[in-house]
Amino acid sequence: MPAERLVVRIARLGAQGDGVAETAEGPLYVPFTVPGDVVEIARETGRRGAASRRARLLAVMEPGRGRQTPPCPHFATCGGCALQHLGAALYEDWARERIRTALGHHGFDTVPIAAPFIEQPQSRRRLVLKAQVTGSRVLLGFRERRSHRLVDIHECPVARPPLVALFDPLRDLLPHLLPPRAMAEINLTETATGIDCVIAAEAPLGLACREALAAFAVEWDLAAIHWSEQGALETVVTRRPPMMDFDGIAVPLPPGAFVQATAGGEAALRAAVVEWTAGAERIADLFSGIGTFALPLARGAAVHAVEGARALLEALDAGARGAQGLRRVSVEHRDLFRRPLLPHELAAFDAVVFDPPRAGAMAQAQALAQSRVPGVIAVSCNPNTFARDARILVDGGYRLSAIRPVDQFLWSGQMELAAHFHR
Repeated sequence: MPAERLVVRIARLGAQGDGVAETAEGPLYVPFTVPGDVVEIARETGRRGAASRRARLLAVMEPGRGRQTPPCPHFATCGGCALQHLGAALYEDWARERIRTALGHHGFDTVPIAAPFIEQPQSRRRLVLKAQVTGSRVLLGFRERRSHRLVDIHECPVARPPLVALFDPLRDLLPHLLPPRAMAEINLTETATGIDCVIAAEAPLGLACREALAAFAVEWDLAAIHWSEQGALETVVTRRPPMMDFDGIAVPLPPGAFVQATAGGEAALRAAVVEWTAGAERIADLFSGIGTFALPLARGAAVHAVEGARALLEALDAGARGAQGLRRVSVEHRDLFRRPLLPHELAAFDAVVFDPPRAGAMAQAQALAQSRVPGVIAVSCNPNTFARDARILVDGGYRLSAIRPVDQFLWSGQMELAAHFHR
């Protein structure tokens, strides 16, 4: 049965950046559109042929005022970006509205939301690429939107140029490492000492492969290359230990470890955290990672860092021991999802910072809501789970006084934020 074709006008942008058209049957979500667009669409079908709330854009008949020409030739095919068609003013409005909508679902209607920090192009210092050897060529890039198909990309306007410069050399390298039709995932991180590369593939490394990787690291001046097979990680070559610089504090980077996606986004989040903890003598940094916030905070306060991944905590500890001018930094290996810090433990701190994964930190928020910690700073990469956890804190007696949006995943639809709560 052919898809139903319609001509609709886009009324607004949804939470993920898709245009929303109001129809008699309810809202339809149309990607790559802006408010005011008049577009021809094909309505998608859901399970068992039922009508879907999603539609495919066929043509823009009348463009809305906020539309711009996407800067990337892969846009609308590559699933890495969803919003390159939004002009700067419309994009900024959407970023703030994204957070306002998530908060509104949990009863927050009057919280002041600052103007968002929006990162510039060519700033992303961390990429996770997919690769597949197909005969005599290698596909390298990202998945297509809502598909498993791999889009072969040759440029990326959001990524740091040194990372993009490796795309074609990696295409030349991978056939020497992988058998035909093999898949790989390549994690590239630009560190203070050079690019750290982790290749995950279902293939063993022989001597010739190791020599090829060593030569590749020298030719392209990589800091280190690691190989992961079935979860077993091996460092193949280290020319310089990969190190991160957190506001002048050097910290070793474990292979593939999480860091903030851009240096500018990291600085914006850190500035909020440092400002809102000013005057605190004892700070707990929960879900601390390798010390993005804990170590700079330790310049003015005693910091207790808690993290569930031992390798990350060891890197943080090494950074603290190698730094000058820090106050006491203590570390604790603990799964905060299963064993959150309890109210009697939290009583030791003047301020708590928590930066959980996308799932949020419900259990820890519940414990904080029962505590008497004067100030809580939340850093989140998911406005929806943040709003849920914020509701728990506010119902427990905290006031949500400020939110700063930080968009370091430019044009992706993903939004981060820092928020300040106090008793």
